[in-house]
Amino acid sequence: MRGFTHVIAVELKLIMRDPMSGFFALAFPVIMLWVKLRGGNKPLPGGVPVVDATVPMLIVFVIGLAALVVLPATLAQYRERRVLKRLRVTPASPTMLFGAQWAAHMLLAVLGTALLTLIGLTAYGLAAPADPGSVLLAWLLGALSLGAIGLLVGSLVPSGRTATVIGLSVFFPMVFLSGAVIPRETMSGPMRAIGDLTPMAPAVQAIRDGWAGAPASPATLGVMVAVFAVFGGVALRTFRW
Repeated sequence: MRGFTHVIAVELKLIMRDPMSGFFALAFPVIMLWVKLRGGNKPLPGGVPVVDATVPMLIVFVIGLAALVVLPATLAQYRERRVLKRLRVTPASPTMLFGAQWAAHMLLAVLGTALLTLIGLTAYGLAAPADPGSVLLAWLLGALSLGAIGLLVGSLVPSGRTATVIGLSVFFPMVFLSGAVIPRETMSGPMRAIGDLTPMAPAVQAIRDGWAGAPASPATLGVMVAVFAVFGGVALRTFRW
């Protein structure tokens, strides 16, 4: 366990040394929050204040960026630079490697989440989560499900550049269709229907529900568990050192 936590700490330090990862996971969502609230905190259709919808949405944006873009690129870079090949002769297993990489990248998402929440509370009048337990559960399941997809990409692609291209190609359609950037209340019916099919949509819905104090939907939580189980299982079976 001590060695495992040491690996996580080292990986997080390496991630934070990459200025692009730090900017897009920490600074860019804050800029997006500022842009969205320049016009004031007017309620969305349905009566939810813009800030109370925007912060939970951008939290999923941060999780998705860390899980779908940064994580697979890191794994693929390790394969490209033969780091994984050297790890193969150590006691490290794919499960241990996945766990350490997921934990390190999700700690980056934790930092982004904390920063967004702090700025929202202090600068924009964000309401505190009505059900923190539900928000925490939704955050964790969202990180597991999206992280499993990122691990699958990182398990297969041969280079960091390819992983980044694939990750961005998956990430951007998801964030725009799932409600992680555009509030679902302002989307057309067909756009919402398409967005509901993305693996990111359950995380957006569950975190927003928990923030507003609405009961968590078992179906929404179940979808995230299923995505984690399926994609995580395939990632472990197809992983290439």
